[in-house]
Amino acid sequence: MTAPLAHLASVGTCLPGDPVDNATLAKLVGVDETWAEMFIGNTSRYFAVDLATGQVRHTLADIAATAADRALAQAGLDPHDIDCVVMGTATPDHLMPATVNLVADRLGIDNIPTYQLQSGCAGAVQALDVARTLLQARRCDTVLVIGGDVCAKHLERDFDPGTRTSAELVNYALFGDGAGAAVLSADPLGTGIAVRHVLNRLVGLGRAPGQIIDWFGLGDRHSDRPAVSEDYKAIEETVPLLAQQMFWELLADLGWSADQVDFLLPPQLSGRMSDRISAAMPAPDARRINVVRTVGNNGNALPFLQLAELLRQWDGPGRAVAVAVESSKWIKSGIALERT
Repeated sequence: MTAPLAHLASVGTCLPGDPVDNATLAKLVGVDETWAEMFIGNTSRYFAVDLATGQVRHTLADIAATAADRALAQAGLDPHDIDCVVMGTATPDHLMPATVNLVADRLGIDNIPTYQLQSGCAGAVQALDVARTLLQARRCDTVLVIGGDVCAKHLERDFDPGTRTSAELVNYALFGDGAGAAVLSADPLGTGIAVRHVLNRLVGLGRAPGQIIDWFGLGDRHSDRPAVSEDYKAIEETVPLLAQQMFWELLADLGWSADQVDFLLPPQLSGRMSDRISAAMPAPDARRINVVRTVGNNGNALPFLQLAELLRQWDGPGRAVAVAVESSKWIKSGIALERT
C-alpha cells in the first residue's frame, strides 16, 4: 500500500534588518572586503545583532515568528488550524524554554504537540521529516515547520583582526541570521506540491567534527576557546561527496532518473562553494536554486529560503530535489518534491 503523501502548502521567510555588504563588514570587523568575496563568495548577509554596538535587535523567536506568520498567511490558515509545530535550530534563544514554544506562544498556538530539534543545516530537513511522518501516520492534518538561526550572537565584536587566524575571521564573512517556515498538510493545499520523499543519514562514525558551536555558561564563560570553529578544508572536501551520495539515494528510492529532475537545491555553504557543488552535481538540465551568496549562511533558514525561491520560479508540473549537509558531525539529508 502506498504511504499517504504530505504536501507543501506554503513557505514564509524572514531576514533581520538590512543587508550587510562586504564593504560595511570590512569597516565593522576588519575583514578584508576583497578576500571575503573572493574566498567565500558571499556578497551580503543579514545580522540580528548590531555588530557596531552589540545591541540585539532581533531574537530567533522574533524572526521565526515572523516567518511562521507569513507561511500561515500564504496558506490562508489561522494559528488554530495548526495541529503541531516542529522547529530545527542550532542557536536557540535559550537552553530552556525551547524557542519553538516561544514562537507558538507569540502566534497564539496552544494545546498541541511541539518539537525542537537541535541541529545545524540538516535540522530543517529533519524537522520536515518529523512533520511528514506525523502527517503520514494521520496524527496531524496540518503541521507548521520552522527553521532558523541567529549566528551573530556567537561572533566576537571587540578584537584586533591581526590577532585572529583566517579560520576565525571566515565566520564573519560566511555566516548570517534568518528564519524560514513551511506549512505541511496531509491533503493538497496551497501550492499543490507533494513531498515525495525525505531522507536523513548520520554518517559521522569515527569522523572528527567539521564544525563546533560552543555554549558558555557561568562556569566557563571566560574560557579561551572560540565559540565557533570549523575545519573549512574538511568541509570543502567532504560536503560535495555527501551531497552527491544523498542525491543518488533519493533518486534510487523514488525510481527517478537525473534527467527527470527539473530543479536542484544544493547545499548552501557559501557562494563560492555552493556554486562549485552545483556545477559538480548530476542533473545537468535542472535549474539550480542558490541563495546563500546574498543572504549568508544562516543555517536552518537556508532550505526554507531556497524553497521560497523555488516557489517563485516553479510554474507547472515538475520535480525538485533539495540536499542539505551538516558538517558538525556529518549528516546528509534531502527532500524530493513533485507537482503534477
